[in-house]
Amino acid sequence: MTSKLDRHAQQLSALGHPVRLQILRFVVQGGEGGTSAGEIQAHVDLPPSTLSHHLKRLVEAGLFTTRLEGTFHYYAADYAALRVLTDYVWEDCCKRGGKGGCC
Repeated sequence: MTSKLDRHAQQLSALGHPVRLQILRFVVQGGEGGTSAGEIQAHVDLPPSTLSHHLKRLVEAGLFTTRLEGTFHYYAADYAALRVLTDYVWEDCCKRGGKGGCC
Protein backbone atom coordinates (compact mmCIF):
# COMPACT_ATOMS: atom_id res chain seq x y z
CA MET A 1 0.00 0.00 0.00
CA THR A 2 1.35 3.39 -0.95
CA SER A 3 1.27 6.41 1.30
CA LYS A 4 -0.89 9.41 0.63
CA LEU A 5 2.22 11.40 -0.30
CA ASP A 6 3.36 8.71 -2.76
CA ARG A 7 -0.08 8.52 -4.37
CA HIS A 8 -0.34 12.26 -4.83
CA ALA A 9 3.22 12.45 -6.16
CA GLN A 10 2.30 9.78 -8.74
CA GLN A 11 -0.79 11.75 -9.74
CA LEU A 12 1.06 15.03 -10.03
CA SER A 13 3.79 13.31 -12.03
CA ALA A 14 1.16 11.99 -14.44
CA LEU A 15 -0.15 15.53 -14.87
CA GLY A 16 3.38 16.89 -15.29
CA HIS A 17 3.42 16.17 -19.03
CA PRO A 18 1.88 18.85 -21.27
CA VAL A 19 -0.02 16.32 -23.40
CA ARG A 20 -1.54 14.57 -20.38
CA LEU A 21 -2.56 17.89 -18.88
CA GLN A 22 -4.17 18.82 -22.22
CA ILE A 23 -5.97 15.46 -22.27
CA LEU A 24 -7.19 15.94 -18.69
CA ARG A 25 -8.63 19.36 -19.46
CA PHE A 26 -10.42 18.01 -22.54
CA VAL A 27 -11.83 14.94 -20.78
CA VAL A 28 -13.03 17.02 -17.82
CA GLN A 29 -15.09 19.05 -20.29
CA GLY A 30 -16.77 15.83 -21.45
CA GLY A 31 -18.49 15.31 -18.11
CA GLU A 32 -19.26 12.09 -16.28
CA GLY A 33 -20.30 10.23 -19.43
CA GLY A 34 -16.72 10.27 -20.60
CA THR A 35 -15.00 11.03 -23.85
CA SER A 36 -14.14 8.48 -26.50
CA ALA A 37 -10.54 7.75 -27.32
CA GLY A 38 -11.27 8.84 -30.89
CA GLU A 39 -12.47 12.26 -29.74
CA ILE A 40 -9.40 12.63 -27.54
CA GLN A 41 -7.12 11.59 -30.39
CA ALA A 42 -8.69 14.16 -32.73
CA HIS A 43 -8.24 16.85 -30.07
CA VAL A 44 -4.57 16.17 -29.32
CA ASP A 45 -3.59 14.85 -32.78
CA LEU A 46 -1.42 11.95 -31.60
CA PRO A 47 -0.82 8.50 -33.06
CA PRO A 48 -3.00 5.86 -31.34
CA SER A 49 -0.06 4.14 -29.63
CA THR A 50 1.20 7.41 -28.15
CA LEU A 51 -2.26 8.40 -26.99
CA SER A 52 -2.75 4.96 -25.46
CA HIS A 53 0.44 5.41 -23.42
CA HIS A 54 -0.75 8.75 -22.04
CA LEU A 55 -4.25 7.48 -21.24
CA LYS A 56 -2.83 4.42 -19.50
CA ARG A 57 -0.68 6.66 -17.32
CA LEU A 58 -3.69 8.76 -16.29
CA VAL A 59 -5.76 5.64 -15.52
CA GLU A 60 -2.92 4.09 -13.50
CA ALA A 61 -2.57 7.31 -11.51
CA GLY A 62 -6.25 7.02 -10.58
CA LEU A 63 -7.23 10.24 -12.32
CA PHE A 64 -9.30 8.63 -15.10
CA THR A 65 -11.73 5.76 -15.28
CA THR A 66 -12.21 3.82 -18.47
CA ARG A 67 -15.00 1.72 -19.90
CA LEU A 68 -15.49 -0.28 -23.06
CA GLU A 69 -18.71 0.00 -25.07
CA GLY A 70 -18.55 -2.32 -28.03
CA THR A 71 -15.30 -1.41 -29.73
CA PHE A 72 -15.11 2.09 -28.24
CA HIS A 73 -13.08 3.06 -25.18
CA TYR A 74 -14.39 5.95 -23.10
CA TYR A 75 -12.38 7.86 -20.54
CA ALA A 76 -13.82 9.97 -17.75
CA ALA A 77 -12.15 12.07 -15.12
CA ASP A 78 -12.38 10.67 -11.62
CA TYR A 79 -13.70 13.89 -10.15
CA ALA A 80 -13.48 12.62 -6.58
CA ALA A 81 -9.80 11.74 -7.02
CA LEU A 82 -9.10 15.12 -8.59
CA ARG A 83 -10.84 16.85 -5.68
CA VAL A 84 -8.80 14.85 -3.15
CA LEU A 85 -5.61 15.80 -5.01
CA THR A 86 -6.41 19.51 -5.13
CA ASP A 87 -7.56 19.47 -1.51
CA TYR A 88 -4.23 17.87 -0.58
CA VAL A 89 -2.32 20.65 -2.32
CA TRP A 90 -4.21 23.29 -0.32
CA GLU A 91 -4.79 21.53 3.02
CA ASP A 92 -1.84 23.13 4.81
CA CYS A 93 -2.28 26.60 3.37
CA CYS A 94 -1.19 29.29 5.84
CA LYS A 95 -0.69 26.81 8.72
CA ARG A 96 2.76 28.20 9.51
CA GLY A 97 1.46 31.68 10.20
CA GLY A 98 1.11 32.86 6.65
CA LYS A 99 -1.07 35.87 6.20
CA GLY A 100 -2.50 37.70 3.27
CA GLY A 101 -5.54 35.68 2.28
CA CYS A 102 -3.72 32.87 0.50
CA CYS A 103 -6.48 30.42 1.34
